[in-house]
Amino acid sequence: MSKHYNVVVIGAGTGGIMTAAQLKNKKKDLRIAIIDPAETHYYQPAWTLVGAGTFDYEKTGRPMKSVIPAGCDWIQDAVTEIHPDKNGVDTANSGHFSYDYLVASPGIQIDEDGIPGLQEGLDKGIVVSNYTDPKTVWEKVQQFKGGNAVFTQPTTPIKCGGAPQKIMYLADDYWAKQGVKKDTKVVFATPGSVIFGVPEFAKTLTKVLHRKEIHFKPFYAISKIDVENKEVHFKNAKPGDNACTINEGEGLGERLDGDSTFVMPFDFLHLAPPQSAPDFIKKSPLSNGTPGGWIDVNINTLQHNKYPNVFALGDAAALPTAKTGAAIRKQAPVVAANLLAHMAKTEFGDKQYEGYSSCPLVTGYGKMVLAEFKYDNVRDSDPFLSKFVDTTKENYSMWILKKYGLPYLYWNRMMKGKM
Repeated sequence: MSKHYNVVVIGAGTGGIMTAAQLKNKKKDLRIAIIDPAETHYYQPAWTLVGAGTFDYEKTGRPMKSVIPAGCDWIQDAVTEIHPDKNGVDTANSGHFSYDYLVASPGIQIDEDGIPGLQEGLDKGIVVSNYTDPKTVWEKVQQFKGGNAVFTQPTTPIKCGGAPQKIMYLADDYWAKQGVKKDTKVVFATPGSVIFGVPEFAKTLTKVLHRKEIHFKPFYAISKIDVENKEVHFKNAKPGDNACTINEGEGLGERLDGDSTFVMPFDFLHLAPPQSAPDFIKKSPLSNGTPGGWIDVNINTLQHNKYPNVFALGDAAALPTAKTGAAIRKQAPVVAANLLAHMAKTEFGDKQYEGYSSCPLVTGYGKMVLAEFKYDNVRDSDPFLSKFVDTTKENYSMWILKKYGLPYLYWNRMMKGKM
């Protein structure tokens, strides 16, 4: 195994594989190493559908070796330290590797210990999460017989920010079909102020909340899970402001504890766990003092702001947009083009990342809103697709895209560096 490469890629997720494939497609003689310890590569966007019983979990994963681009070396190990001043990285078991260029795409870290009671709740099956175990989510959705069904998310950034509400809409649909909905109060509690940040899509989702009679709780920041008593605690994320609620009604059994803590009993609790930059990124010079320890890059060129031979993309990059695979689809071509331009000692071309991200918001079985946007929460819907479909509305065609089209494109186009 070589100890020096033209390009070292940290992470064999969507960003790492897609960028390495694009680099190889454009310059076949590049010596590229991809460092990642995982045995399996997962198509995680389908986990929402797994949690609703409409996608096979086994089909979301493939052996990692099968997606490593031809001609690249896969170092099955974990990065422990990054030394950008010396152009090198250390690994847990394989030693030190040096590079001419570094592409950092290590993904995001799930912090199951980030909320008191969360780890215990997950271990006991009292709390479920599509982010960690979508198969158990589906089991619990089927077993649920009524009561408070609470869906919530943390105050930290999370990957696929729409996922906590997507599984809620699907579960609500399932319970309605099973006759359980009449005995159920579905709650969506969020530390944010709105159901979605882009107004054009928020308008549709607000109508969905009303139609489904979902209790919307803005400014609810989860602070604790009482597993024994099956109660979830929320802090008011905007102290002094009693935010309005939608479909409030009676019967949740909620109580105020002190001045700003709301305690809500639950019979079903789905949580997107707290997430953060990986620890080895937080402590590395690549974070360069960014809040949260994310990788400090230029938000348009994706080149590091301090180390010009370092580029970053994906969930760990400090970019003010949603952390999604769709975002990476637009980021990887920018990284590949700019890295090759820098290598050739030429100016960057006109390829720039403008913050594009996408959230396929499944609102029920057979219904989906395709929310596409860029920096500053500006709608950025595909102009060609928009000629045929109003993507701000719920569409069956978008559901077909989510369930069949996007997985095909992922494995056969994105993973091959062809998008």
